[in-house]
Amino acid sequence: MSTFNLFITLLVFFLLSSSFVSSYSGNDVQLWCNQTPNPQPCEYFLTNSPTQQNKKINQKSDFLQLSLQLVQERALIAHANTLSLASKCRNPRETAAWTDCVELYEQTILKLNKTLDPNTKSSQVDTQTWLSTALTNLETCKAGFYELGVQDYVLSFMSNNVTQLLSNTLALNKVEYQEPSYRDWFPTWVKPGDRKLLQASSPASKANVVVAKDGSGKYTTVSAAINAAPVSSGGRYVIYVKSGVYNEQVEIKAKNIMLVGDGIGKTIITGSKSVGGGTTTFSSATVAVVGDGFIAQDITFRNTAGAANHQAVALRSGSDLSVFYRCSFEGYQDTLYVYSDRQFYRECDIYGTVDFIFGNAAVVFQNCNLYARNPPNRINTITAQGRSDPNQNTGISIHNSRVTAASDLSPVQSSVKTYLGRPWKQYSRTVFMKSYLDSLINGEGWLEWSGNFALSSLYYGEYMNTGPGSSTTNRVKWLGYHAITSASEASQFSVGNFIAGNSWLPETTVPFTSGL
Repeated sequence: MSTFNLFITLLVFFLLSSSFVSSYSGNDVQLWCNQTPNPQPCEYFLTNSPTQQNKKINQKSDFLQLSLQLVQERALIAHANTLSLASKCRNPRETAAWTDCVELYEQTILKLNKTLDPNTKSSQVDTQTWLSTALTNLETCKAGFYELGVQDYVLSFMSNNVTQLLSNTLALNKVEYQEPSYRDWFPTWVKPGDRKLLQASSPASKANVVVAKDGSGKYTTVSAAINAAPVSSGGRYVIYVKSGVYNEQVEIKAKNIMLVGDGIGKTIITGSKSVGGGTTTFSSATVAVVGDGFIAQDITFRNTAGAANHQAVALRSGSDLSVFYRCSFEGYQDTLYVYSDRQFYRECDIYGTVDFIFGNAAVVFQNCNLYARNPPNRINTITAQGRSDPNQNTGISIHNSRVTAASDLSPVQSSVKTYLGRPWKQYSRTVFMKSYLDSLINGEGWLEWSGNFALSSLYYGEYMNTGPGSSTTNRVKWLGYHAITSASEASQFSVGNFIAGNSWLPETTVPFTSGL
């Protein structure tokens, strides 16, 4: 039995044997469930679930706890149902989508377990972040089947109940915006001496292991070094990757890993997987990070599939409290997948064409360069933010950065329409603040996804940008678009407020501006 299956067995036993207090009536359940966005599945499963019967609801916190336990129970059942679909997959494309779903359900269960674990030191914001990620995982699972053209009967095995119940927990745990009072604790990976890591004159002097193509290090591939890293080292585990082109696909599951290279364009990790080549967007990433507390510095992440192969990710991050400092991300469509959780990018370069910064993380880009390339269909969209629920605490914030044309677009940019973003999901949220927008930006600023979809429910904002493409005079007239004039409104998307950066970034020693 695998470690994860053993974990599921023990968790099911815990859920079946746990008792919360004593009984409630059907009317009580109806009353509480009517306060959620999806009352019907709430009432049905609370009333009929053998593990949730005979439990008392005295106050909202009781109801939230019950709701979390319920969604965990349903996620375990959905995971088992997903595993049973293996025999239904008739070709490699269906198998690829199914494989993603198995992983995504496992990650969802782990996130839910964190919210329920009384030993996890967490805040209400942490819980909202992890619930937001759990919901994103389920949306991604479904998307993989659709983008690879799976048959409807396979999707019929996938219940929507978990998605609806997750949406309920997000609504119950919702954190209204307020000036944050920073926590007096820091991530467990912060140890004495870590403060100097990013300031070391020689990365090798601080590294636990060295990767080198020429054999001068312990490993010749990044994957080998990652696979040998401890799952949880109790502190920062530093891997120094010397100059060279490393053609491999890397997945980082361990916590607190730090990858340090010799600089942009010197240390390059590259791959070429794509949707056009038969993988899902999720699995096309050259480098995929799952383990929390990841840091990358002075590395280029690249996907060379090319524009003709559609979605092709250079890097996907689902690492909570992750940092990318002086890195480059190179691709065409869907270059950088800011997948989930809280992320920070500083002094990075991002190249692409269609939706080249996309995902559903709570992420801030600061002092970065965004380079639009020459697209085959003559239209560029810089962002495609994937917030699917109004209570997810996610969005893309681009602060004090520069948006310009890459060298291949500059000569022909007048014949290409480049937009700041388009709404991938219903509650898409993106802001550009105090950034330089060059003349390549179309006067309307933003592009529809499909007709009127999301135009009134999205939140797109611009605040005190400069440059020839920054004028908001001719911007779109959508209800969800905001030419922000209030510093207070804009500050909600700052490093200090949007990702609570003051509580965890100082210990990474990455430079950052907390406010506007």
